[in-house]
Amino acid sequence: MGGLIVGKVNVTILYILGMRLARLCFAIFGRWEVVGREAVPPRGRLLVVANHLSNADPPVVAAAMPRRVSFLAHRGLFKNRLLALAFKAWGVHPVDRGGNDPSAARWVMKVLEQDGVVGLFPEATRSPNGLRKPLYGVAYLAIKTQATILPIGITGTERVPGYWRILFPFHRIRVHIGSPFSLPVIEGKPSREVLQSLTDMIMMRIAELLPDEYRGVYRNAFSSTTS
Repeated sequence: MGGLIVGKVNVTILYILGMRLARLCFAIFGRWEVVGREAVPPRGRLLVVANHLSNADPPVVAAAMPRRVSFLAHRGLFKNRLLALAFKAWGVHPVDRGGNDPSAARWVMKVLEQDGVVGLFPEATRSPNGLRKPLYGVAYLAIKTQATILPIGITGTERVPGYWRILFPFHRIRVHIGSPFSLPVIEGKPSREVLQSLTDMIMMRIAELLPDEYRGVYRNAFSSTTS
């Protein structure tokens, strides 16, 4: 029991130190801007959803948030011992490529049920050329947990070339935090059409926070509303 408590304390300390280092480096070595941090709910289960431009996105989102965020990462990345140690220290959980991983879904739901914060990238893969149609997983998890959803739009991280440059971006990075919202309560098993509609709703909230050139497949929806 004592060892478990010590382990949790060590993980928390490592996370805090890592986030402080990230914020310092982003501020010194990059033009880092965070907009809307005051919109983050101070407590309660929270599902953070963002567009995915590069491997720099998880630490950028975590550093922008005033609350601790847990993430999923492709299982293959855990083969690298250094990355695996860092992921373990920061509470990152492995997920199978493609997102169809029941154990990862159960882990997300457990974190949320404990009023934690989980960060997800609905596109499930990097999309540096603009938003693409995502899988339904994020809508399903939001329905199952009734977690509050916090949309985030990221720009600039597509110019960060690799893991070795995450703390030294030398580029303008902007994190735009939107207003939290919730999905309607769905009785019974949601149909594919319902999941598609709710997923598009979530993606539109992200797209609203992005410049037009980052909106990808959702760009036309905004063009039609402004014409």
